[in-house]
Amino acid sequence: MGRLEVDLVVRKEAMVAFVEVKTRRGRGFGSPFEAVTWGKRREIGRVAQAWVDRHGKPNDTYRFDVIGVVFVAGVLKDLQHVEDAFRLPR
Repeated sequence: MGRLEVDLVVRKEAMVAFVEVKTRRGRGFGSPFEAVTWGKRREIGRVAQAWVDRHGKPNDTYRFDVIGVVFVAGVLKDLQHVEDAFRLPR
C-alpha cells in the first residue's frame, strides 16, 4: 500500500471535516465526485482514524466532505462543496 493522504482537515469549533478535493479538466471523464470511489473513501477513513487518534478531542464530531472542481479549456466552470458527502461503516 502506498502513502495515504487526505487533502484537507478543517476544524470549526468541535466539527472536524476531512475534505477530498477532486479536479477534472473537462467533462469527458465524468464528475469529480465519481472519482471518490469506495476504495478512496476507505483510504480517507484510515487517514481520518489516524488523525483522530493523534489529535481528536472527546467532544469532536466528524464528517467527510468532497469538493469537486471542473475546468474547461483552463477556465473554472464548476466548483461544488458537498458537506457530509459520505459515511463509512463502523
